[in-house]
Amino acid sequence: MDPYNIYICGVGGQGIIKTSIVIGEAAMKSDLGVVMSEIHGMSQRGGVVSTELKIGDSRSPIIEDSTADLLIAFEPIEALRAISKASKDTYVVVNTSSIMPFNIQGSEIPYPEVSAVLEELESKVKHVFAMDAEKMAKKSGHVLSLNMVMLGGATAISGFPIEKDVILKSMKANLPEKSIPINRKAFEDGFEFVLSK
Repeated sequence: MDPYNIYICGVGGQGIIKTSIVIGEAAMKSDLGVVMSEIHGMSQRGGVVSTELKIGDSRSPIIEDSTADLLIAFEPIEALRAISKASKDTYVVVNTSSIMPFNIQGSEIPYPEVSAVLEELESKVKHVFAMDAEKMAKKSGHVLSLNMVMLGGATAISGFPIEKDVILKSMKANLPEKSIPINRKAFEDGFEFVLSK
């Protein structure tokens, strides 16, 4: 199978690495090859975090520019920072809840309007699914389930290479048991949001 390239980005503390692990283990459970790379950056200080996954036949986890099939952005500005990985046909699932990057806090550089960020994304790719994952996570029962909202949305994308039930099994294997009901609701809410678009 030709590799299916997933680039995930956001800010430290949003659950990006855990999301990548869930996807990676689900790929292995599906007998699909998977390679993964991660950049922690300054994650302990709210800095940039990104992971790259290739599902299928690949030896290198690095996603070349314009070759991502799916971009999952947990933070709007990080979606723009990663847009070089996307082509016009890339699917983008983006959280509209912004987090002020540490490097512009207290500076004169304003955080752009999220609507302007989304306009820029839509000018570069055809398929943008923007959702307030933070609000959806809180509604599900806990803000820390934001990553499962995003994972649910990604799983609903046309062409996503792993079956939903395998992703759910991988979630159960990788998340604390007591958190499963909240995370399952968060996942389903994200899944239904993208499916309805």
